[in-house]
Amino acid sequence: MRITTVIVLTLTLSVFNIGCDSEPSTTEVNDPVASNSESSRDAIFYSNRGEAYRNQGESEKAIADFTKAIELDPQLAVAYNNRGLAYDEQGKLDKAIVDYNKAIELDPQMAVAYSNRGLAYADQGELDKAFVDYNKAIELDPAYAGVYYNRGFAYNDQGELDKAIADYNKAIELDPAYADAYNNRGLAYDDQGELDKAILDYNKAIELDPADAAVTYNNRGFAYNNQGELDKAIADYNMAIELDPQLALAYSNRGEAYRNHGELDKAILDYNKAIELDPANAVAYYSRGGVYYQQGELEKAIVDFTKAIELDPAYAWAYYYRGIVFEKLGGVVQAEADYAKAKELGYEPE
Repeated sequence: MRITTVIVLTLTLSVFNIGCDSEPSTTEVNDPVASNSESSRDAIFYSNRGEAYRNQGESEKAIADFTKAIELDPQLAVAYNNRGLAYDEQGKLDKAIVDYNKAIELDPQMAVAYSNRGLAYADQGELDKAFVDYNKAIELDPAYAGVYYNRGFAYNDQGELDKAIADYNKAIELDPAYADAYNNRGLAYDDQGELDKAILDYNKAIELDPADAAVTYNNRGFAYNNQGELDKAIADYNMAIELDPQLALAYSNRGEAYRNHGELDKAILDYNKAIELDPANAVAYYSRGGVYYQQGELEKAIVDFTKAIELDPAYAWAYYYRGIVFEKLGGVVQAEADYAKAKELGYEPE
């Protein structure tokens, strides 16, 4: 059974800073040409400071500064683009798209605005619109590695793994130090069952960016787990957790490796931690339920399978294995209902 999950890194977002290091002007200027120049200069300051706030995670301050920049210079396309990013990071995708639209209206050659709007469309599930924007960004800037990466991510979501790999290849060709592209190409190879290729890519991603490689260690651990190299898998999950103690999936995946290793009590502890960090993690509940079943704690197993189904009503495996537990407890009617639901959702035992 494949019951672990891997993470795909956050998509590449692009911003502009403009050369301006000075504070906003406070001098009164009567000359209208000079006044316009000062306003534009001040707008650039606010736009750049807003980007600094955004990079610090202070999105409200960032939005306030981008808004001030736009007030001072309504033609400043980059301020709209960057405010769109701040809205995007807050999950306000409709507002983000409005800002990207305006940036593109003001500067139709701004490839990054098309790429960023594509990301917002992708997050809304509108992949057709996303592809149109990614293609346009590539047309405008064929050397823009980030947009190939983003389009590859979208192809991966569609299950078009060969196209995804081709785009990651191009991103790496344009930027050989692009650690995220190696990680995501590794994920695509993993999905194709080419685990040795996946591991090579994860190795390269870790080599390029070892301090920010928690998810890559997690993903390489997943590949090792699928190869049956459980000690290597556990070592990688340990490293992922050391780098990011809040990475719930690393605990969940390490729990699965411990389960495969026969260390059921350790597995339970890791599933507990994964659930503590991410209470909406249906896989962790399902996996813990499986361990409880192995330990003969059937009532606990039912509780966990039921919770997994509550969180993910299309979780066919959870229905099937809850059915097994019901059958062992003499609940024939409940068991038959769960088997039927699992079959309806596409899962039947081999």
